[in-house]
Amino acid sequence: MYGYKNEKERSPKRASYILHIFGLCSYILEYPFIWLVILAFSRWRYVGKPQFAGFRNFLRVLYDPIFWKSFFNVLNFLMYYIPIVLIFSLLFALALSKLKYGKTFVALSFLVANVSSGVAYSIMFSKLFAENGPLNQLTYALFNTTIPWFTSPQLAMFSISLIVVWKFIGYYGLILYAGIINIPKSIYEAAELDGANKYVKFFKITLPLLNPSIIMVLVFAISLSFGIFTEPYMITGGGPMRSTLMPMMVMYTSAFQKLDPTYAATMSVFTALFSFGIIWITRKLLEREVEIV
Repeated sequence: MYGYKNEKERSPKRASYILHIFGLCSYILEYPFIWLVILAFSRWRYVGKPQFAGFRNFLRVLYDPIFWKSFFNVLNFLMYYIPIVLIFSLLFALALSKLKYGKTFVALSFLVANVSSGVAYSIMFSKLFAENGPLNQLTYALFNTTIPWFTSPQLAMFSISLIVVWKFIGYYGLILYAGIINIPKSIYEAAELDGANKYVKFFKITLPLLNPSIIMVLVFAISLSFGIFTEPYMITGGGPMRSTLMPMMVMYTSAFQKLDPTYAATMSVFTALFSFGIIWITRKLLEREVEIV
C-alpha cells in the first residue's frame, strides 16, 4: 500500500516536470523566430536596445539592387542545378537498384561527398577548375583551348552547380532509390505480359510512381539553393560581376561586415518567403497523388 501511495504522489510531479521541459523546448524553438521578427522591424547594431523602425528595413530590401541580383542568381543556379541533379540522382538510383552485390559500399561511397567539409572540397574544386588546373591542362592537350570555369559569369554559376551536384547525388539518389524499391514487381510483370518494353515501363510506371520521391528531392534542392553559401563564397567570392552572389552572402556581409543585423534579418524574411513560394508552386504544378495497390 505504501509503495502505491508513494507512486501516486510522484505521478503529478513527473507530469509537472515533463510539462516544464516541453514548455522550455517550445520557448527555445520559438525564440529565434520571435527575435527575427523583432530585428526585422528594428534598428540595431549589436549595442544597446533595438529601436522600432517600422517598415524601413522592408523598403530598403525592395529598393536594394544587390539583393535582387542575388535573388535572380538563385533562379539562374536553379536552372542549372535542378535538371542536372535530378537526372544524375535518378541514374544513380536506377543503377543502385540493378546491383546485386556491394550496394551498401556504393551508397556509402557516394554519401561521403555529402558529409565532407564544404570548405575542403571547395578548395579542392577551385584547384581542379583553375585556369592552370588539371582540367584545363587536359582540355588544352586535347583541344588546344582552356575553359574559363570561374571567370565567365555563366560558366562560373554552372561550375558551382556542378560542384553542388557532386555533393548531393548520393543523398538525393538514395531518396529516389527508396521510392524505386517500394514499387511492387507485380506491376512490372503485368506490364511485360501486355508487351511493354523497358522504355514504356520506365515512363509509364517508374516515373509516375516515383512522383512523391521526386517532389521531395525538388523541395530539398530548392531549399538548398536559397541557402547556398560555402561554395560561391570560397571559390568565387560572388564574382565575376556578382554573377555568383547569393542571398546568404549578402546577408552575411550586412550582418557581420556592415554590422547591420536588422537589415540581414529582413532579407532572410524575403528569402524564406521566396523559397516557400517557389516550393508551393512546384508542388501545385508537379505533385500527384500516387496509390500503389
